[in-house]
Parts: sequence; structure tokens; C-alpha cells
Amino acid sequence: MSISASFVKELRTKTGAGILDCRKALVENDGDMEKAVDWLRAKGIAKAAKKATRAATEGTVFSYIHGGGRLGVLLEVNSETDFVARGDDFQAFVKQVAMHIAAAGPQWVSEAEVPADVLEREKAVFIQQAIEAGKPPNIAEKMVGGKLKKFLKENCLLAQEFVMDEDKTIEELQTDFIAKCGENIKIRRFVRWSLGEGLEKKADDFVDEVARMAKGDA
Repeated sequence: MSISASFVKELRTKTGAGILDCRKALVENDGDMEKAVDWLRAKGIAKAAKKATRAATEGTVFSYIHGGGRLGVLLEVNSETDFVARGDDFQAFVKQVAMHIAAAGPQWVSEAEVPADVLEREKAVFIQQAIEAGKPPNIAEKMVGGKLKKFLKENCLLAQEFVMDEDKTIEELQTDFIAKCGENIKIRRFVRWSLGEGLEKKADDFVDEVARMAKGDA
């Protein structure tokens, strides 16, 4: 069913949940506002959203090495207390995120981190591609929005589909864990190195191998 932007905004104001979660809640409950609120509460999303403004200055820096040293990820995830950071559930969550980064190769944590010049460059490329495909300039301009959205989804960690469960994004995985542990959790930053990256070498299916391992690794 069609859900208006104003209705989504109203639910977001009531619960503090994200736009996508609010839209999904309304769709799942046929546009019923109160049922949508209860749906978000039941899933812990509304509760998690309220925790998102709380300071998270503890946590861990986690290293994940794959393929006998062929690929590595260094990841910082923050929590509110050291008690939670030392827990098995927190460590398992951090490991899952690190394995996802190894497999999916995001460039940034969130859309807010993408440099303006990168977006402008991608926009120019998309417009040129559309024009070369025979689209008039005014139509090419309108097509850019969808392509940029896809670009951000593919390259921003929080927007990516979780490699171990493609029905949820990394942001949703983070929200679920916030609801579970009762603290604000923030994926802050990461770096990812692949052996020989940037050097000329034979093409192989290493990335596919990492993705397979991530889905099957404990």
C-alpha cells in the first residue's frame, strides 16, 4: 500500500525510529499508526532509537584476518559501558560486522561520510552514461537519483545488506543488537586491506571466496 511521507514523519516523531523502519511498520500494519507504534516497540526498534542519542565512548577495536593473511579488517565499535563491550554477545556482533566488511568491501560507514566531490563525480558519470545510451539530458538528470541511491547502498556499510542475512541491512543488525543489549552501539570506523591491492596481479575469485566464508564462518 502507499504510505505518505507525512505519515512516516508522524510515526518517526512518535517513536524516534528511522525512516525505513517507520515506513515498514506502517506497511506491515496497513497504515494503522497505533499498531505501527506497537510493532516498532515489539521489535525493540523504538527503544533502540531513543538510545541512539546517548554517548557511546567504550567498546573495542577488533581485528579480523582472513585467508591466511590475505585480507584484514580493523574495526572500531563503541558501546556505553565496558561491561557490555567485554560480553560475548558484543564480541560476536563485532565479529559479524568485521566479516561482512571483509566480504562486502564497503568504503564508508554511512552516507554522511561520503565526500561531496565523490558524489559529484559519480553523478557526472551517471549522466554521461545515460546520454551515451541515447537519453535526453533532462531525462538523464532525473535518472541520477536512483543511480546515486544504488551507489550509496553498495558502498556505505550501514546501508549494505548483511552477507549472512540479506533480509536485513547492517544498520538493522546494529539496531537489533541495541535493543538486545540495552545500550547505544555505534559502528564508528574501519579499515580494510587486501593483499596486493592496487598492484597489478592475476584476477581471481578471492572476493567471492571471502563472501562464501563469511556466510559459513562461525
